[in-house]
Amino acid sequence: MAEVPRAQLIHIDVDRRLGHEWDGWDGRPLPNQGNYDSPPALFFAWSALTLVIGLGVVALALFLLAPRLGGIHPVAPRVLWSGLLGVGALAWAWWGALFLSYTSGRALLPERLAERGPFLWLMRFTSGVADRFGQRDWVENAAVKVYNGLAMMRGRKVGQGELLLLIPRCLSKMTLDGVLGIAGKYGVPVFVATRGQLARRVIRERRPRAVVAVACERDMVSGLHDVAGKIPVLGLTMTLPSGPCKDALLNMEQLEEWVRAYVV
Repeated sequence: MAEVPRAQLIHIDVDRRLGHEWDGWDGRPLPNQGNYDSPPALFFAWSALTLVIGLGVVALALFLLAPRLGGIHPVAPRVLWSGLLGVGALAWAWWGALFLSYTSGRALLPERLAERGPFLWLMRFTSGVADRFGQRDWVENAAVKVYNGLAMMRGRKVGQGELLLLIPRCLSKMTLDGVLGIAGKYGVPVFVATRGQLARRVIRERRPRAVVAVACERDMVSGLHDVAGKIPVLGLTMTLPSGPCKDALLNMEQLEEWVRAYVV
């Protein structure tokens, strides 16, 4: 049987330097052996809470400032309250359309109003709220699933050599070999991104038309926020049985599905 070609590995770095998203890690084993698999519904629940908190904070500030604003102009508070109500109505209508898009499997919003637009900000803010309650990684896992579901609805295809596979430095050797085998099968170059800045740099230099990225939940949400608005991305999160930034594992079948979705 013919040997499956291995992909070109553009860069590798094998030491265990924690990414900045893990600065607060205390060295103890991660919950559930670093497996944060969560249902997409978890993101929608926490994102709804984020909208409530965000609009509530603005409403409280407006309530406290209303007397002073009324002194400047008597109709100013009324105009601002009306504006807040309008913004709130639009935000909830957009959230509802996003929810229906995902649950129905139909793209009800253009990508610039969904996974490559305001969704990226909602995902980042929701992550911050969940972090306050110690649920960040679980919620981010759910958020990435929702993002991927929305992105897959577009049915985007790219030509050979136009897809780039970004992976972290912390994959186990067996996992890395599997990744290179899949990438070689489809002729996709692989770049090991030791830092987010280098990932953005290689995207600028190689100018791919789409990216499949592998990262932990924290780096994935941060990377999608920075990159997905500029170029289509599919993201695969990892399991961290040895803690962050070492011997990470991933679902090879899912990775191949993501790659094949773009190039076949």
